[in-house]
Amino acid sequence: MTPHTEPSVLDTPLVSTSDLNALDRQMIVILDFGSQYSELIARRIRETQVYSEVLSYRTTIEQLRQLNPKGIILSGGPNSVYDNGAPQCDAGIWQLGIPVLGVCYGMQLMVQQLGGSVERSDRGEYGKANLAIDDPTDLLTNVEDGSIMWMSHGDSVTQLPSGFEILAHTANTPCAAIAEHDRKLYGVQFHPEVVHSQYGQALIRNFVYHICECEPTWTTDAFVEEAIREIRGKVGDKRVLLALSGGVDSSTLAFLLHRAIGDQLTCMFIDQGFMRKLEPERLVKLFHEQFHIDVAYVNARDRFLAAVDGITDPEEKRKRIGHEFIRVFEEESKRLGPFDYLAQGTLYPDVIESADTNVDPKTGERVAVKIKSHHNVGGLPKDLQFKLIEPLRKLFKDEVRKVGRSIGLPEEIVNRQPFPGPGLAIRILGEVNEEKLNILRDADLIVRQEINRAGIYHDVWQAFAVLLPVRSVGVMGDQRTYAYPIVLRCVKSEDGMTADWARIPYDLLETISNRIVNEVKGVNRVVYDITSKPPGTIEWE
Repeated sequence: MTPHTEPSVLDTPLVSTSDLNALDRQMIVILDFGSQYSELIARRIRETQVYSEVLSYRTTIEQLRQLNPKGIILSGGPNSVYDNGAPQCDAGIWQLGIPVLGVCYGMQLMVQQLGGSVERSDRGEYGKANLAIDDPTDLLTNVEDGSIMWMSHGDSVTQLPSGFEILAHTANTPCAAIAEHDRKLYGVQFHPEVVHSQYGQALIRNFVYHICECEPTWTTDAFVEEAIREIRGKVGDKRVLLALSGGVDSSTLAFLLHRAIGDQLTCMFIDQGFMRKLEPERLVKLFHEQFHIDVAYVNARDRFLAAVDGITDPEEKRKRIGHEFIRVFEEESKRLGPFDYLAQGTLYPDVIESADTNVDPKTGERVAVKIKSHHNVGGLPKDLQFKLIEPLRKLFKDEVRKVGRSIGLPEEIVNRQPFPGPGLAIRILGEVNEEKLNILRDADLIVRQEINRAGIYHDVWQAFAVLLPVRSVGVMGDQRTYAYPIVLRCVKSEDGMTADWARIPYDLLETISNRIVNEVKGVNRVVYDITSKPPGTIEWE
């Protein structure tokens, strides 16, 4: 564990009373003590088709009673429970009569608050550890004895509270899993939510289904049905504007809104000139002709190119693109409007990580002061007062893909690889101009074509080309060349937070290199980036 730091705070419960009614109160609450894995716990629970939410450790007993969850999980965290100012949950939680599972710090806090002891260990335990099971029932049903679990702690429980017993241990941790069966209080020193824990999901299912007695009501069909009902109830006969990017979030939202309110929806696609080859034309045609969804196409390529003219600093580049997007959006929304609602593709991780909301004191409605679209490049002016509608704000990315697929979104969009909001402008290092954009579009198209042809498009997180602001000497035929290098970046990842470079076949690398050098004018060299994240990033800017 590390010295005391203040964990992230989510002071307001994130579901309304109507949400809870719709979910029939089948809900697990995660109280967050600053763990990097809190979101992951929520995702693992949702994989059991039970709804879950991450709330602050400061959530009061009154708020918990109002939410009436079927179970509570106390997350891990960076602190030691005996530190001055270490985060504490409301001690009344133990009298709620609701099952509680403490994970790492959460288990140690449970022990401390109920009268046990936690001390600094002589030997920490980090990484893989073999779990020796002492009681294979209840929480550890179907968890294999000796299986690997992921540890990350420097403190250990040295004395259990009255009524608790040991369920499992490891070589360095006598109390690796504990329980007070009568009150349904459980703790694990390891992290069952991470992929390295072999039977972690089995443990989570035991807690959710057998201990909390939840029913699997969090399904895609149930979400779609309830979302459409809520959209119609909120919007009525008013008009809604959506900034469409062509990514899975905004496209899924467009489909969902169109199913709910039909022609009351207007989608605006701002072509800033930094998209990949033929993508703007393909997107508009697809939505107009195949999906019959109204898309207002705005060609702002010249404006955006002028905005970044001569700019080499990546942060300044992003900022200028963001500011230009805001100006264009404001102008076009006034031209196409008036609109009562702005739809945003906000996802649940955005809700957890951001407090950028504003509430209209007259109506209680959230008011948009930030455009969270594919561009993700800055806030809208505060006097642009749309009421906000965010039908996807309960969902993680993988859940959005499931919803998109269930309502008819084509696989080419559902499984589209992540693409940065500023587009190719941040895959051209240094100054951006039309010549470089054309070079990169052609090279990027070849990369995508060959990755698809090789059948590995869905096996990698992202595969793309980067143009460097340098030239190198080459030779083609009998002539000397002085041209740009292209960097090929191909990575594997689960969530983009960490990534490893993809070990794609040499013959595929050779094909991509040969095609780019032979077909893309201005390029005479291709290199492959074999840097993981960390220490590098996925994008170069």
